[in-house]
Amino acid sequence: MRAILIKRFGGPEVLERGEAPDPVPGPGEVLLKVKACALNHLDIWVRGGIPSYHIQLPHILGCDVAGEVAALGEGVSTAKVGQRFAVSPGRSCRRCAECLSGRDNHCRRYGVIGAHGGPGGYAEYLAVPEDYLLPIPDSMSFTEAAAYPLTFLTAWHMLMTHGGCGPGQCVLVLGAGSGVGVAAIQIAKLCGARVLAASTSEAKLEKAKALGADEAILLPKQDLVKETRRATDGAMADIVFEHVGQAVFDAALKSLKSGGRLVICGATTGPEITVDFRYVFSRELRIQGSMMGTQSEMRLVAKLAAEGRIKPVVGKTFPLDQARAAHEYLSGKNQFGKVVLIP
Repeated sequence: MRAILIKRFGGPEVLERGEAPDPVPGPGEVLLKVKACALNHLDIWVRGGIPSYHIQLPHILGCDVAGEVAALGEGVSTAKVGQRFAVSPGRSCRRCAECLSGRDNHCRRYGVIGAHGGPGGYAEYLAVPEDYLLPIPDSMSFTEAAAYPLTFLTAWHMLMTHGGCGPGQCVLVLGAGSGVGVAAIQIAKLCGARVLAASTSEAKLEKAKALGADEAILLPKQDLVKETRRATDGAMADIVFEHVGQAVFDAALKSLKSGGRLVICGATTGPEITVDFRYVFSRELRIQGSMMGTQSEMRLVAKLAAEGRIKPVVGKTFPLDQARAAHEYLSGKNQFGKVVLIP
């Protein structure tokens, strides 16, 4: 099959068009003909080389996949050839104590397809366990279906499971134009929260307000802490939704009210920070890391997407053969919402 491969780690130039063996669906699996695959920053980090992931080269990237069932493995009970599905990106052993208690994202063998959980969707076909298929409603395109699983699952886990988001609370969303930021705005509004959206782009902030954000903060022109104080009449934020890292972490922490929660899932501007813990313990702040989410949360997010209560946002599409250009575009931070490859 046609695929985009990485045979070495590095910049966008390591993405090569090539041929890979056609996947064969095993017991309980379906063969999905890929119709769309969305990019994530995880693709860029994996492409650059993450030693702890122990990725075997050549490797096929792509965590967010949607497609059509082309063939069935032995024992598949519900999926039919021709049906349309998105793919839940997380993989776990499904047998350990963490998995059986519903905390599958804490499984020691947990991985994400296209990263450290097997090959991904930068290809014509992908073998998928039936249990990880997410039905696509007739109202949703393949491109839209590929644009929601990873980011909306991540945002849900951050805001709901860790953040305790609810009506009347104030959520400060950093990097509001990113895929995960777009998801966070919608989920926070769905819960009845007030949303402050922060970005370095005026255009992205206008789009964030169109999605429901109540206030916009333009960085670095405006001071994050001062603008949060102004927008909340001094109360500050209950939750800071953080994935930017080094460039904003200190200001993000200082934008919280006493007892507030900073929930973080990434570090696109760098992983190293300095924290004055006197500020943390004196105000009883909570710094919470977050990794993906559980399969039960993924099912709930898929249901909300199917009902139209949350909406995937596609910023730009590229043909699969232009994966290098798509990576360059994503790295340039020009997108609002998701960048999607169309095989």
